[in-house]
Amino acid sequence: MGIVIIEVCDYNLLSSDELEEVFNRPEVAVMSYECMNYCGMCAVRPYAMVNGNRVFGKTREECIEKIKKAVDKELEDFYA
Repeated sequence: MGIVIIEVCDYNLLSSDELEEVFNRPEVAVMSYECMNYCGMCAVRPYAMVNGNRVFGKTREECIEKIKKAVDKELEDFYA
């Protein structure tokens, strides 16, 4: 299990497989759930939860970039 947990809904515009490829690091875990109870949000825009904080973007690419920044911030805070 990683220090940073990225959670994504199975019905989201982002896929857990895509995130696992981007975040193939031992300190990052990508968890996929059938539903994360943010009804409708997953169909509207790509989003994920990073250590409990919602991160979203207008496009998948923008969302992934924001997730990268959130992961880096979490790791920076952890190792500081």
